[in-house]
Order: sequence, then C-alpha cells, then structure tokens
Amino acid sequence: MKNIFIILLLFLINISYSQTIISGKAVDTKNQPIMGVNVYLEGTYDGATTDEDGNFTFKTQEAGTQTLVLSMLSFETKTIVEDVSKMKDLNIKLRENVEALDAVVISAGTFEASDNSKVSVLKPLDVVTTASALGDFVGALQTLPGTSNVSEDGRLFVRGGNADETQIFIDGIRVFTPFTPTTNNIPTRGRYSPFLFDGITFSTGGYSSEYGQALSSVLLLNSIDEPDQEKTDIGIMTVGANLGNTQKWEKSSLSFSASYINLAPYLEVFEDRNNWETPYQGAQGEMIYRQKMNSGMLKFYAAFDTSKFKLTQDDINFEDGLDFKLNNNNFYLNTSYKGALGNSWSIATGLSYTYAETKIGIQTSDIVDRENSVHTKLKLKKRFNSRFKLSFGAEQFLTDFNENFEDQEIDASYGFNNNITAAFTEADLIFSKKLALKIGLRADYSSIFNDLDVAPRAAIAYKASENGQFSLAYGKFYQNPNSSILKFEKNLKARKTSHYILNYQYVNNGKIFRAEAYRKTYDNLIKFDSDFEAFDSNFTSSGNGYAQGIDVFWRDNTGVKNLDYWVSYSYLDTERDHRNFETAAQPNFATNHNLSIVGKYWVEDWKSQIGLAYGFSSGRPYDNPNEIDFLAERTKSFNSLSVNWAYLLDEQKILYFSVNNVLGIKNVNGYQYSNSPDLNGNFSRRALRPAADQFFFVGLFWTISEDGTDNQLDNL
Repeated sequence: MKNIFIILLLFLINISYSQTIISGKAVDTKNQPIMGVNVYLEGTYDGATTDEDGNFTFKTQEAGTQTLVLSMLSFETKTIVEDVSKMKDLNIKLRENVEALDAVVISAGTFEASDNSKVSVLKPLDVVTTASALGDFVGALQTLPGTSNVSEDGRLFVRGGNADETQIFIDGIRVFTPFTPTTNNIPTRGRYSPFLFDGITFSTGGYSSEYGQALSSVLLLNSIDEPDQEKTDIGIMTVGANLGNTQKWEKSSLSFSASYINLAPYLEVFEDRNNWETPYQGAQGEMIYRQKMNSGMLKFYAAFDTSKFKLTQDDINFEDGLDFKLNNNNFYLNTSYKGALGNSWSIATGLSYTYAETKIGIQTSDIVDRENSVHTKLKLKKRFNSRFKLSFGAEQFLTDFNENFEDQEIDASYGFNNNITAAFTEADLIFSKKLALKIGLRADYSSIFNDLDVAPRAAIAYKASENGQFSLAYGKFYQNPNSSILKFEKNLKARKTSHYILNYQYVNNGKIFRAEAYRKTYDNLIKFDSDFEAFDSNFTSSGNGYAQGIDVFWRDNTGVKNLDYWVSYSYLDTERDHRNFETAAQPNFATNHNLSIVGKYWVEDWKSQIGLAYGFSSGRPYDNPNEIDFLAERTKSFNSLSVNWAYLLDEQKILYFSVNNVLGIKNVNGYQYSNSPDLNGNFSRRALRPAADQFFFVGLFWTISEDGTDNQLDNL
C-alpha cells in the first residue's frame, strides 16, 4: 500500500510540473482593457475569460506549438501560433469587427431597399404597397428625395437630370429598354413586375465605378436568389388579369408570371380626354430559372412584352386633333452567374440581349424603330481581409439602331452602331468601424466617337456617433447621347458631369433620418438649332449646366403601433444650356420643391392595410412666346393625394382598392402654344392636363401556397 501511495504522489507531482501557465492581457487599439474575451487553445478545453482589467490566465498540459484564439463579439478574432512555453505575459490588441451591424456604411447618394442590407431606407414590400405607385417600383421611388415629379412621363428624373440619364440594371446587367413606349401626356410604366426582385438600390449620384453610361443615376434590381416555397398567384383586376407560379427543387427553382392589360372596359366607365380608337392593350411574360452550383448561383431571366393603342389627342395646331398609333414588341434576356473561386476570390459575370421594335404612326407619317443591344460583363473580386477588398472588371455595350421614316414626301432611313468598351477597378478600405473609404476608376472607349473617357470616383464615410454618420462622395460620369441624337449625328462627344455629395444619416430603432447636399456640373450637353431633333438639324456638344440642392428624408415605423410612414423633401436649383435653348435656363422637367408623404396603417380588427401618399411639386417652367424672357413662366403647383385599401378576405385572398388623386385636383403639366400668332400678334394656348384627373383600381388577388398563409400583399 505504501508503494502505491508513493507512485500516486510522484504521478501527481509530475502532472503539476508538466502543466504550462498561459497568461496575458487583451486590449483594444487604444490600449483600453477588454472584459469578457474568450481565450482558449484551439482543439482543447483549456481556456479562460478576461477579467475587468483584460487579464487572463489558465493552465494547460499541451506542449509544443499551439494556436491561441481570442474571440469576442464586435471584435475581430485573433489567433496566435506559438510554442506554449512562450505564451506568458502576452499583450494582445484586438481590432474592432468592421463587418458588424453597427459598423459604418457608405451612404452618400444611395438608397437601399433590401431585407438583407445593413441600412434599408425602403423594404421590397414598400416598393409595391405605396398608394401612388400602382404596383410600379418606379412610382414608389418617386416618393424618395432627389426625384422631380413629371407625372405625364412616368420615368425617373433625378437631381436635374433628364429621364434618359438614369439607367437600370438587373443582377448587375444593363436593361436597354426598361419602359414601355407611349405618347405625349400618357405616363409610361416599367416593363418588369416587382415580385421577382427582393433588393433594390437607387443611387441618386456618386455611384460605384462598376456602373457607367449613366449621367445622373442608376437603379439596381436584384432578383430573388431562392424562393421560400412553391406557390401560384392569381389576379383579376379592373384593367386585366395576371398569373404567376413558382416551382422549387432541391438545387433549382423556376418562377414565371404573365399578365394581360386591356383598358377598353375601364374607359367605357371612366372616359378620359383622349379619343381612343383602339384602347391600350398589352401582354407581358417573365421567367426566371435559378440553379445552385457547387460554389455559386446561375440565373436565367427572360421577359417579353407587347403593347398597342391608337388614339386622337387634342392639339392646338390640328383642328381635328393629332392622330397617333403605336405597336411595340420587346424581348429581354439576362443570364448571370455569381460565385466563389477559392482563396477569397469571387466572380460575377453576365450577358443581356435586348430586341425592341416600335412602330409609330403620327398623322400621315410612319416610323419603325428597331434596336438590338448586348451587354457583357466580367467582374472579379479579391477579399484580402475584412478591411481591404479589391474588385476589377471589364464590360462591352453593343447597340445597333435603325429607323425607317416614311410619309407623303420622304422615305428615309437612319441609324448607328454604338460600341462601348469599358474597364473599371475599385478598392474598399475599412480602417475601423468608424471610417471607411471606397475609391475607384473607370474608363470607357466609344468607337462611335473614337474617344476614351476616364472617370475617377471616391466616397468616404465616418461614424460620428453610435447612430449617426457622415459620408462624402465625388465622381465623374459619362454617357453617350441617346438614339434620338445619334441616329442623325455621330460627330459628337459623350456628355459629362461631376458629382459632389455630402450626406448625414441617422438610424435608430426603426427610425431613419437622412440629409444630403449636392452639386453637379454638366459639360458636352447636346445642342441643336431646330424645334426638335431632325435630319437637317445642326448638332454640337457645346451645352453645359449645373444642378445643386438639398434632399431630406425621415422614416419611422416604430413610433406608433401599426403605423409606418416616411416624409421626403427636395430643393433643386438647376439650369441648362442644351437642346435648342436660347440661353441657360431651368428645364421644364425640373421642379424647385418636391414633397412626398407616405403612410401605411394596419387595422387588426378590419384585417386591412390602409395607405395614403401625398405628392407636392412647385410649378414647372414653360416658355410663353408672347413674353420676351425664355422659360420664365411657371405652372401652378402640382398636388395629388392617393389612397389604397388592402382587405384580407382570408389568409390567401386579398381585395384591393386604390384611387390616385382622390380629391380630383386639376393639375396642369404645361401649356401648348399655336405655331403662328393670331391677327393681334398673340399666340393662343391650351393647358396640358393629365389624360384623366383620377384613376380607380380594384383587384382580387389569390395565392395558393404550400403553407396556406402566403399572400400577395407584397405585390400590391
């Protein structure tokens, strides 16, 4: 027994002498101690937690080279590979985790609408439940600051820029014809249904060097990566019907939607100011196929739509009105792939193809436009660590445009080939949770002008407090003239602008406040010497201009139970010397003051969501030939209050009502003057009013899904 006791004692003594003490202190980059850090040897149970002074100590029987790990929320995990005998009295600095939710984000000029973004000004649900939007994502974005109300157009006019200065991308790939064609004083709509997208980024300026050929703004639409379940959506509306279906498999899914619109029944009940011979008819189909790969996602998206109408519009220069007819067919194909390549490399690539044919008849003239466009893109990204990321890539834009013009006296053809090759690079440097920098460079070579344009861009963000941050952005942006110019003249330059943006953003518990000041300068704007673009016009790139202003946005969805609302205001000061302007002046699509108020309230007892949207814009400029000054007159202010009501008949059936401009306010978009004066030397005029002062909509929407609870509230 005595021998056993001695052996046991020697064994315990040997264990105590074979243990190694590991000790040290954890501090931040300012040498302040960090309490609660988890410290341990990788692959063992040996470890400890730092005390209030940041100190730690523990024993281990491990020997030789080991990995010491220090981890804590809000800090980057630190690893030390060393012999355990040297892991004594360590002084270890931990850096902040710059990818945490409370880290700084560059927000100058950018609005996010995503469920996955760190800071979302809007959610995908908002894009289609805004009362004034009528299910069009562009209509919802027009309630954000930085946009001007041009109600008769329907596209995005951003910070003094014309509508063609905003470009739209789906999964990073360009959409060349995003809107359905229309005629004067009838607003267009976006071609693509919103339910296929779960993320939207709307940049009012200062956007990434990855995106080019957009002078003022880009709108990025990201399609859904993975649907949550199989379902069928059915809609019956006062203006038509739609049908959608989603099928889901283990590593792939397929979604499609189809819709048909015919305004004839509606116009039988609610007549407008046009004399319709063939009311608007349109059919649309979309399909997206998703395939999960071993290390990425492949998407195949295709959309087709067709539309036609024929009408006679009032015109002061035609006693019997102006006859107009339109027939349009459009096809869009988009294939994209995003995935990991290994060693912290990733790839994003894609291809889009657009075919558009538009046949227009104006009085005795017949015009046929055909466009074939291609966009190819390759982007590579390297993540060196959480603080430094580098991306670079190249892309090609190809456009082949042809127009045939025919009337009683002329039979002519016009067209152009516009090939643009571009390269871009961009670096993200995150110095801390409070400071981040994005810097990039883009180069576009245009074969039509045989010219290279180089555009530097940079943005920096600083987190000034727990909930507030400042951002600065600068950039140069280039865009070739559009088809209405290039089909007649090719000896021009790319239009150019410079953006300067200062942004403040505050985010706290469902409340968002943004204030942004900006300045834009324009060069190489297109000038011509005729009433409108024509084959005999003399074109130059000698125009210029500026735009400056302040945008303010406030949103609160937690202050009052069941109430979600936002308010946006924009002040715009802008002048341009472009087109056939006699001198620099505020263009007629720009408004000095814009105000939007949007509210949504859920009434539990009624199983209803009630919404309203109020829009105000100050008067728009118009030119009065009876006065000396150019574009000196102003229309009266624009006012419109829209309301909607979504009532849940049951979990999967919704009855939906909406009325735009419910008060029936008589808005005026501008004035048309006669081409020649009367006997007293005065030019007579008529007011340009909307085709209808109000629009009424009723729809029944039914979803058939696996879980029996999904509905189309997010599609309304």
